[in-house]
Amino acid sequence: MIDLFIVLAFVAYAVSAGFRAQKKASQNLQEYFLAGKTLTGWRAGLSMAATQFAADTPLLVTGLIATGGIFLLWRLWIYGLAFLMMGFIFAIGWRRAGVLTDAELTEVRYSGKGVLALRVLKAIYYGTVINCVVMAMVLVAAVRIAEIFLPWHQWLPESIYGGLLQMTRAFGIHLGGSVSGLDPAIATTNNLLSIFLILGFTALYSTTGGLRSVVTTDVMQFSLAMLGTLVYAIIVVVQVGGFRQLTERVVQLYGEAGAERMLSFAPTGGEALLPFLVIIGLQWFFQMNSDGTGYLAQRSMACATDRDARIAGLVFAWMQIFVRSLIWLVIGVGLLVIYPFATEAMSGDQFAASREITFVTGINDLLPPGIRGLMLTGMLAALASTLDTHLNWGASYWSNDIYQRLISQQFLKRQPKSHELVIVARLSNLLILVIALIIMANLGSIQTAWYISLLFGAGMGSVLVLRWLWERINLFSELAAMATSLLVAPILLITTDQEWVRLGSMAVISTAVAIGVTYFTPSTDPGVLRAFYQRVRPVGFWRRTARDAGDDPSRPLRELGQGVRTTLLTAASLFAMLVGVGKLLIASPDQSFIVPLGFIALGVGLVVFWWKDAVR
Repeated sequence: MIDLFIVLAFVAYAVSAGFRAQKKASQNLQEYFLAGKTLTGWRAGLSMAATQFAADTPLLVTGLIATGGIFLLWRLWIYGLAFLMMGFIFAIGWRRAGVLTDAELTEVRYSGKGVLALRVLKAIYYGTVINCVVMAMVLVAAVRIAEIFLPWHQWLPESIYGGLLQMTRAFGIHLGGSVSGLDPAIATTNNLLSIFLILGFTALYSTTGGLRSVVTTDVMQFSLAMLGTLVYAIIVVVQVGGFRQLTERVVQLYGEAGAERMLSFAPTGGEALLPFLVIIGLQWFFQMNSDGTGYLAQRSMACATDRDARIAGLVFAWMQIFVRSLIWLVIGVGLLVIYPFATEAMSGDQFAASREITFVTGINDLLPPGIRGLMLTGMLAALASTLDTHLNWGASYWSNDIYQRLISQQFLKRQPKSHELVIVARLSNLLILVIALIIMANLGSIQTAWYISLLFGAGMGSVLVLRWLWERINLFSELAAMATSLLVAPILLITTDQEWVRLGSMAVISTAVAIGVTYFTPSTDPGVLRAFYQRVRPVGFWRRTARDAGDDPSRPLRELGQGVRTTLLTAASLFAMLVGVGKLLIASPDQSFIVPLGFIALGVGLVVFWWKDAVR
């Protein structure tokens, strides 16, 4: 009963936040999607972290540790570079651009007859295709959690549940694979009930209050999720006998070689070094959010000042990569001991899925009433914080870029009213939800879906960054990168199963095509570039445009150097602290305490070199 009370209290808080923000959100699209540009840096940063604290991510972390060891988590940690780069180099540009979505930036940055077509294409690609794939991954995690904790077939009267079960069988619906051995039809019926309730609750407050309600609940959600997982981590450590026993137990279960592989922060075999370096060297940059494109840009655009936009990226990176990762690291390693497995079974989607679900099984088996309710609320909060953001973000494309710009202004030659656009924004959430559910029904493990989404996004990373840094990038550069991504990714999926080969090939091919097309196509109109420069004051290679705008031609490149320096120093501090504290908590066999203490000292010492630039 206490578990249910905690969950219902959170639901009531979130719904009330939506209705409190309803009046302001209904005024216009800027109020609805950008909260009137009133966000402080710490609130925007925590909202970003809450969105990334998705219900699927702790399951993904648990599966990665089991399949490849701690060093595989660099696949997630390396994004800290992108988050910091966004905060120190691109966030201010997003805010100054004065756009509502990243797709709208197309018409501010480029010229030519195809600009509107590219804007609409990006709105559909990012706002629907990519957005719904991410939501589907989160929903896969949601049904796995719900199957354990929401057994509707036991709770509902037979007269009600029996009818629902018959409908499921009659229509041949299959939604997610069972992880607890339930009959597929029963599992599907339970999953449908859980999903509709969760989505209904999330859509209620996010569509009512817009970004204001999303951010308000995000801050609470992140706090609850962090508190719940911290308590979970403490209980896991106690269960295995403490940190000192943790390493010994892993050695006993998997042997010294297996323990070294699982607990090392670096690849232990020489054959794994090249793939490891290729993946982490490319993945953080060659991805669809490399410049903040998406909900990260949305939070930056919603900040009250340039300083707030910069601080948001800093808060986000440290909360996401340092604080959150260390807690999940402890839980993931502890679950290797509490739920051991046979090493010969380590292959395929089924093994990854079976290890991912141990995160949820541990909540059910290890946590006492009250604490379990807190953790369930944290997981629900993590789920809701991701879904509400993606609903709000996806709806911004449909209302601003498709309905307002394409349908109303281009086709109907009229300017839609503010309340009309808000209605479209709210209704477009339904379309996004339906598409996400269809994709979700066809996903296997979260890990596999994540790898595929990374590959498709890898083709866009370089051109998204270069459009801010290099004045020569044009409309056709982005079109070429997007087309290359869509054409090459399926070929790579068919021809090779080596992910590092796929990622490296996509990065090289897409960048080469985009830059090649840039040199063989017309430059952006100088007047458009000058207007963009005066509005945004971008950094990088803008010498000619800066001179045309009457600015110091050396300023853009000089400020880019300052941003890169701050990014690299902050990243070095962040990663040194992460490795040092991580090694202190989870020691590998025969590890000296001098090593983690050295990393911690390095991380703390570097702070003095980046702090003033980061918060100025």
